[in-house]
Amino acid sequence: MVADPASAVPRPPARPASAPEMTGAQAVVRTLELLGVTDVFGIPGGAIMPVYDPLLDDQSVRHILVRHEQGAGHAAEGYASATGRTGVALATSGPGATNLVTAIADAYMDSVPLVCITGQVFSHLMGTDAFQEADIVGITMPITKHSFLVRRAEDIPGALAAAFEIAGTGRPGPVLVDITKDAQQATVPFVWPAKFDLPGYRPVTKAHGKQIQAAATMLAEAKKPVLYVGGGVIRGRASEELKAFAESTGAPVVTTLMARGAFPDSHPQQLGMPGMHGTVPAVLALQESDLIVALGARFDDRVTGKSEFFAPNAKVVHVDIDPAEISKIRTADVPIVGDLRDVLVDLDTAYRSTIIDTKPDIADWWSYLDGLRNEFPLGYTPTEDGLLAPQYVIQRIGELTGPEAIYAAGVGQHQMWAAQFIKYERPNSWLNSGGAGTMGYSVPAAMGAKVAEPDRVVWSIDGDGCFQMTNQELATCAINNIPIKVAIINNSSLGMVRQWQTLFMGGRHSNTDLNTGHDTVGIPDFVKLAEAYGCLAIRVEKEEDVDAAILKALETNDRPVVIDFVVSADAMVWPMVPQGVSNSYVQYARDHAPEFDEEI
Repeated sequence: MVADPASAVPRPPARPASAPEMTGAQAVVRTLELLGVTDVFGIPGGAIMPVYDPLLDDQSVRHILVRHEQGAGHAAEGYASATGRTGVALATSGPGATNLVTAIADAYMDSVPLVCITGQVFSHLMGTDAFQEADIVGITMPITKHSFLVRRAEDIPGALAAAFEIAGTGRPGPVLVDITKDAQQATVPFVWPAKFDLPGYRPVTKAHGKQIQAAATMLAEAKKPVLYVGGGVIRGRASEELKAFAESTGAPVVTTLMARGAFPDSHPQQLGMPGMHGTVPAVLALQESDLIVALGARFDDRVTGKSEFFAPNAKVVHVDIDPAEISKIRTADVPIVGDLRDVLVDLDTAYRSTIIDTKPDIADWWSYLDGLRNEFPLGYTPTEDGLLAPQYVIQRIGELTGPEAIYAAGVGQHQMWAAQFIKYERPNSWLNSGGAGTMGYSVPAAMGAKVAEPDRVVWSIDGDGCFQMTNQELATCAINNIPIKVAIINNSSLGMVRQWQTLFMGGRHSNTDLNTGHDTVGIPDFVKLAEAYGCLAIRVEKEEDVDAAILKALETNDRPVVIDFVVSADAMVWPMVPQGVSNSYVQYARDHAPEFDEEI
């Protein structure tokens, strides 16, 4: 969606006698202050330079100078995902703006509240292929909730206020505000509060009472219910309400990759993560259920497998604040559009009223699921090449650091192991690129999370491939006193691609060896690289050295820490439901392939 504030945001009212005169650039900074923004991430350039001048003297808004605009976007995402507050990134026109595109797409897929402010060439040069001109509004139209093109200085406060309103309400997501250089330079009265109008934007927050009652009745009648919890519970800040509802129903809970931490891993009703690399109990609970209560989840392919064969005997209650998600992939028997915090409270009340006389008996269901938990505990096979088991390394990071920390993962095998082997007890403790699967997310996202939550330990759990895409942000961390901890799970390869090549390409490992070092120190030498960036750097090759390295990282808070864990390239992520098959594959493999039991 794109709008030119010349039409979408009305002109400010007539100038009050006290309205101060300021440039459009000054209005940008002043508006950010008034919206409560305290931290922004960005890089200056010609078309955004006017905004950077008032930033130099501002005492309220801290600007973090990143080394790449993608880093600014992911840092703003990490900031938002760790707190729920809207993250802000700044970039210049042309390549500066296009370097933000990956982070914008990432935020769109994972419902992260993000406002990206970009400079644009002078209005009269637009459309002439001017230096560093790019139609960033058009480029990002499919991956933003809304986009503003601001050509007039007087429209800047309204456009920014509207951007924050859109980004942080309803289903959160990214909003782009592109401001021409002449709008930044012009001087106009600054009027606040800013007036804006968003015709047609009316997020539904209160669910229909009849739908709530229908869902409660269906849940009371179910023999094999499952609460399928997605990232919407975390974005909606509804974890406490989820816990109360789950305990009222006694139903098993599965938490998707985006929802790790929404429901405590220590809770007896937690079955773990469903999907391609989910636990056997979680996968089969969904597949064999008679009722799925989907809460802020979207039935994506990584959870359902072949969707037409997913949970064939289950009715579906689907709760989401975004009506476009309801019945998009799986038809909902009871669709509920609304804010999850309110919906869960209403569902809990309706359910408890419904079962006053007849409490559901799901003991047989739990007996079956507990049997699966006992038969298929999550584990891993020791390595045979003398190198570290990556699962062990990640598990020890979680055990020695604890649940109050924040863990930001890259994408690939290490991401799945971090989701599996670290225990998450609270929301906003697990950050990752779930929908887009963006390599390079981890280090800048961890940086943004540490800026937002300076008193928490923040780990970047990264792969040697992902790390090489955005490791320049270690310079940003070192210079700005942002002491994140980075664990490189170094298997000298693009691990997840290599795993698929092993399983489905006859072991033909085409272009997945990164030569980052097993028998010898690889290229680059991550220890020397980290030291060059001003970090404490450690290499670990033996299991007996793992704990000492982690503890050293935890006690070091005057600079970033990078640990190069040299792990086996042969380690694989198990369980695994192959892409494009039904989740019934897990049941089939369990019944017909004894070797599958060993793998999972």
